Amino acid sequence: MEGVDKRQAIGSWLSGPRAAAQDMGVDFGYRGERLGLPEEGTGAIAPLGRRVAALFIDWGLCMLIAYGLLANQDDPASISNWTLLVFVIMAILTVGTIGMTPGKRLLGLRVVALGGGGLPFLRAAMRSVLLALAIPPLIWDRDSRGLHDRLTHAVQVRA
Repeated sequence: MEGVDKRQAIGSWLSGPRAAAQDMGVDFGYRGERLGLPEEGTGAIAPLGRRVAALFIDWGLCMLIAYGLLANQDDPASISNWTLLVFVIMAILTVGTIGMTPGKRLLGLRVVALGGGGLPFLRAAMRSVLLALAIPPLIWDRDSRGLHDRLTHAVQVRA
């Protein structure tokens, strides 16, 4: 590595591949640009914080339903199992029909198909099941879309 400042090489490694590519002149643009979405406002990629908050709201609602109506209150494990089932059913029905869960509605988010319009019911069902598996939402692309959204050709946007 003669002729290369080792501090610069270590700095690019620590800052990640995106920063290193930007140092080389690669322009990534804004999140959603590759998908043809606007940078700001309605139809722009939904912020991560709002998406996580919507998930917590939805999970809390499903937990209340599971605890109040379905679960055996003597067995805490049954509440967790019923909560997950209620969550999947709610997500399938709400995203498959109106394009948003109650939490997304409260926070101004929507799930749409990549080409525009609502997500077809079958794809919404597949997306909801993948979301319940927990691993697909943790794997993102540079547009902040989880694997569950990529596999179903969906994107979460501001409503």
